Amino acid sequence: MAKIHIVSDSASDIPVEIAERLNIDIVPLTIRFGDEEFVDRVELTPAEFWAKCKASPVLPETAAPSPGAFQAAYERAKAAGAEGVVAVTLGSKLSATHQSATLAAQAVTDQIPVKVLDTNAVTMAEGMIAIDLAERALQGATLDELYSRGVELTAKTGVAGTIDTLEHLIKGGRLKGAKALFGSVLSIKPLLELRDGVVGEAGRARTRTKAFAALVEKARAAAPLDRIAVTHGSSSDVDVIADMLRTIPSTHPLIVTDIGSTVGTHGGPGIVGVSWISQ
Repeated sequence: MAKIHIVSDSASDIPVEIAERLNIDIVPLTIRFGDEEFVDRVELTPAEFWAKCKASPVLPETAAPSPGAFQAAYERAKAAGAEGVVAVTLGSKLSATHQSATLAAQAVTDQIPVKVLDTNAVTMAEGMIAIDLAERALQGATLDELYSRGVELTAKTGVAGTIDTLEHLIKGGRLKGAKALFGSVLSIKPLLELRDGVVGEAGRARTRTKAFAALVEKARAAAPLDRIAVTHGSSSDVDVIADMLRTIPSTHPLIVTDIGSTVGTHGGPGIVGVSWISQ
């Protein structure tokens, strides 16, 4: 068992089997559909989330974990014999999750040392940092070594994606009164990119195939890669981009996994995201 434990949040989209194998404690965000509230990936699986999204007339909302939820994770680490914790969180410009993790760290200073890492990222860019640190923790890395490694990795991550439909933008009111516009741009596939911790537009593609090609080229431009992943929301064609991404050299094999509610809420079904860490 590693002396230093890694804690992350469900926005990292780390596959369950990897989190369990590396003993990464995942603190869940919460999801609200109207008056219904669910604990992400505990009371609502990604598949159930996407089914609800397709049926819901309004956008769901997500909320950061409470400081108490993180404190409970730190206390679990202490009870399991850990000598320290690195909390790897969703970017602080995107959510209050980092703030909750920091407040919780302050609350347990007399029990266990905790360093909170702001990844400035989301989905598997965040997740792969947690995976890297958890692997090093198992090899005996110290708390300071792991935190320093995390800071180094945050500067080497990239996230880009595309959405398949503008329906969620309409549900969110961003295209209100522009239904005619919606009909004329159905074939446009917006490209999104995370820059300095904030999601922004990175262009548009005429077809899904061209959007995939653009995402692959963004990842290829960051090569040589240490890690790479593709996350998706109920996407039947994820294997297409996965095969394209496997042509990019990477130290670790491609991870293909579900994208959760944090990003999925805004992107809608069919969203595909590519995350990477450069060498």
